[in-house]
Formats: sequence, C-alpha cells, structure tokens
Amino acid sequence: MIQERIEEKLQQAFAPLHLEVINESYMHNVPEGSESHFKVIVVSEQFEGMRLIGRHRAVNGALADELANHIHALAIHTYTEAEWQGQQDGAPASPACRGGSKLG
Repeated sequence: MIQERIEEKLQQAFAPLHLEVINESYMHNVPEGSESHFKVIVVSEQFEGMRLIGRHRAVNGALADELANHIHALAIHTYTEAEWQGQQDGAPASPACRGGSKLG
C-alpha cells in the first residue's frame, strides 16, 4: 500500500512529532480505491531553521520513488513543533479538484 510506504519513509527520514498521511484520491477524477493524491503533514524538529523550500525538498527527496512512479499529486505541509502548536485549525484544506482524465 502506497500510503503505508509514505508513512514509513517519512517516519524514518524525519522522526516526526506528528505525522498525517491523508489519501485524497477520492476528491479527484480517479478510479475508486486509487492511491494517487496525498496530503502529508509533518511536524519535526529537523525543520528548525530550515526555509519552506528546503523542507519541501527534503520531503520530496524522501519520497522520490513514490513521486516518480506512483503519486500524481502531493500536498506538503511542514511545521516545527512551535509552528504546529500555533496552528489552531491544523493544516489548510486541499483545494477542490480542477478536473483531468481518469488515471488507469
């Protein structure tokens, strides 16, 4: 299962204080049961002093194989512990699907 692989790789790479891997494929024009669109929320001490682009590159690097071969879209939300504690509503909601053809 791709979702489990994502969780394992992010756990190994970042030792997160909080991790959510959400399969958002159902929100898109894909076959039922697809694992193609994900949102990840990663809270890690490793992000201290790191710019947003560096955080995203680190997540992309940890998931390079999945991004190259399995994942069509990945929404990345990265936080330090202090930033996460300041989030009253959690990570932002993902935008609505803008269409596209079914993935086969």
